[in-house]
Amino acid sequence: MRVPLSWLREHVDLPQDLTADGLEKALVKVGLEVEEMTDAGASVQGPLVVGRVESIEELQGLKKPIRYCLVDVGGEQPQGIICGARNFAEGDLVVVALPGAVLPGGFAIAARKTYGHISNGMICSARELGVSDEHDGIIVLPAGTAAPGAEARPVVGLDDIVVEINVTPDRGYCFSVRGIARELSHSLGGAYRDPVAAVVPIEGDGTEAYRIDVRDSVACDRFTAVAVRGVDPAAPTPQWMKARLAVAGIRSISLPVDITNYLMIETGQPMHAWDLERLTGPLVVRRAAEGETLTTLDGVRRALHPQDIVIADDTGVVSLAAVMGGSTTEVSATTVDVLLEAAHWDPLSVARTIRRHKLPSEAGKRYERGVDPQITAAACARAAALLAEYGGGTVDPRVTDVYSVVPPAPVTMALTRPSELAGIDYTPERVVEILTMIGASVEVEDAGARAVVTPPSWRSDLVDPADLVEEVLRLDGYDRIPSVLPIAPPGAGLTVTQRRRRIVSRALADAGFTESLCYPFIGAATLDALRIPAGDPRRDLVLLRNPLSEEEPGMRTTLLPPLLAALRRNLGRGLRDLALYELGTVFLPGGPVRVAPSAGVDGPPPAEELRAAEALLPHQPWHVAAVMAGDADPAGWWGPGRPADWADAVDAARVAAEAAGVTLTVRAAAGPDAVAPWHPGRCAALLVGDTVVGHAGELHPAVCAALDLPRRTVAMEFDLDALPIPGVSTAPRLSGFPTALLDVALVVDAATPAGDVESALTEGAGKLLESVRLFDVYEGAQLGEGRKSLAYKLTFRAPDRTLTGEEALAARDAAVAVAADRFGAVLRGA
Repeated sequence: MRVPLSWLREHVDLPQDLTADGLEKALVKVGLEVEEMTDAGASVQGPLVVGRVESIEELQGLKKPIRYCLVDVGGEQPQGIICGARNFAEGDLVVVALPGAVLPGGFAIAARKTYGHISNGMICSARELGVSDEHDGIIVLPAGTAAPGAEARPVVGLDDIVVEINVTPDRGYCFSVRGIARELSHSLGGAYRDPVAAVVPIEGDGTEAYRIDVRDSVACDRFTAVAVRGVDPAAPTPQWMKARLAVAGIRSISLPVDITNYLMIETGQPMHAWDLERLTGPLVVRRAAEGETLTTLDGVRRALHPQDIVIADDTGVVSLAAVMGGSTTEVSATTVDVLLEAAHWDPLSVARTIRRHKLPSEAGKRYERGVDPQITAAACARAAALLAEYGGGTVDPRVTDVYSVVPPAPVTMALTRPSELAGIDYTPERVVEILTMIGASVEVEDAGARAVVTPPSWRSDLVDPADLVEEVLRLDGYDRIPSVLPIAPPGAGLTVTQRRRRIVSRALADAGFTESLCYPFIGAATLDALRIPAGDPRRDLVLLRNPLSEEEPGMRTTLLPPLLAALRRNLGRGLRDLALYELGTVFLPGGPVRVAPSAGVDGPPPAEELRAAEALLPHQPWHVAAVMAGDADPAGWWGPGRPADWADAVDAARVAAEAAGVTLTVRAAAGPDAVAPWHPGRCAALLVGDTVVGHAGELHPAVCAALDLPRRTVAMEFDLDALPIPGVSTAPRLSGFPTALLDVALVVDAATPAGDVESALTEGAGKLLESVRLFDVYEGAQLGEGRKSLAYKLTFRAPDRTLTGEEALAARDAAVAVAADRFGAVLRGA
């Protein structure tokens, strides 16, 4: 929000010697964030004066029109100046930069010879002076503005201070000169003059200016309309209004549109001007119907959503309410009858429409933050008066005012509450004084112990006692509150689960993976790309009421979609060998998610309310996931690289689990047992005991194609919270006796998992077995069709003696016997 100090002075008494620094401090004092402070006078250096054009000579024989002008600038002789603009005539008052002046951008003015004449200065346009973006011609001042040679800075607004304020969402009323002036009156104590209170409303004769049918009073609780007839379409916008709009960053369009924009900046009430000739039938306020479209003023044809608020006439939708009007009913160069509209719209609906259509506007920014519903009539009356004054129209005495505004709800607050929160004493009288100062109605009850406060209509943010406390603290002065840091309670360190998450994260990082922190949002389209079938619990999403993206409205039930998106994004930026991981929560509702009751912010909620709210939350276990693409071992002078395969994904899962103190059992999950999005032939289930906690392997080729990932991309994910917390580790007893190393090669069916055979060998070998390791897998014609050989290295050791060969062989034979009994294993070569 950009506004000049001169405009603010019209509505609040400010010290005449107020500097830019003083203005900034006054605004910061009441909690307004100043983005930029500009002294407009400093942008033009040197002599800038008012001049009168005495004569104009049209230079001939040139490629473009050039004029040699004699301009009276208050000296003994008029100055000769070359100018290419043609929007001025002899006798007009113009703005002249004389030699020695420096215009914005470092453009220095000097006397120079051009087109056969000496040009002693420059006749300036608004853009050249930096007061607006207009460059169609030079500035022509109204007759009698000032005498030739007078200082031109006050005339064009270059003697002003322009302040730009970053308006936070809870201070929407400061998106106007009206609101900022009110805050300055609180800060500096000057008298405040409300521009709305000064407007004389149109009384009306009891009939409607135009038929308005509001069918959704929640979306629109007030709609006011006034007509002005017989407006001169060619009537120009006064220069002072153009200048103020330019400072606010709004370009001049036409007189009716400029007036509505001017009042939006001044009062905070957005308005719309309709061409009455182009309207057919009554205006209807409703929600859009499925399939309706609208071509907005920016020329874009938009498909409307059923939740969009629209205004329609008999021809269809003519405006996207509160955001942008339609092109079919806009004010044009032939408009003579204008219908002025000022309405109050539901902020939430407006915000959603802006985000849905990616269509921010000055009006929308104000409506989504909250607009005063009580000023629509005054805004229409003021706009009609300006249009009649400068456009020559006649104000229709009829007024349409559809009113269903719900008054602000009273808020009850203990008068001691500000003192309790701030730690300093505020007398009840001071609290009541400040709340009355902001425009609230205050009734003191219970022998002065509490107050019932009715907020003013422009403060829709005051809904809780804490909001009122903030106003007391803010306007009394934050600088009065002592800066005392609380004593931090002694900590108990990290919990067991927190330590485990850090250890797992560090282990994956040490293994060469890079941590990625992704947004926890997914949508149905992503789950479709992952081939997750209907009925899978991962499709049961917790949906957000106000998602950042309509394509991703749900909370993730698996870490893989955002992580794979991060992988794809980095691949698109030129990286080829990637290994990413993430630790985070997933959201598993396990049924319908009910909405928790709203809790107050005046103090901490009771324990029972916290327990009730927590009971409504979905289950949120911590998962760990990793994805890999490209080479696991890079290529170099030592030889070619090794592409990452599904064994690397399994190994990543093992690394993470072992860091958590748990050994995973890996079981092949081929064919019908495979789980999306993994490849049915290259997928492994990750088990703790008999419980499947996750999966690892190569992604399905269709998933890679749908997500635009390289073929044979691998991934793993498991539930970290499903791993048991290991107990206190005891140091193993180390035996000083030698080991007995025996190799055994077993021939089994090709479909038999190596891990299951390993478990059988471990079970059969008994306590003497120290370790077992698979070191070779062989398939060949001599073994027979559908057979394979698994070679294991068995290590035997006794804690109290040296094993004999017979004991070691007996243990080995017992291990082989269990494998033979369970899987039909046969010793290779036997």
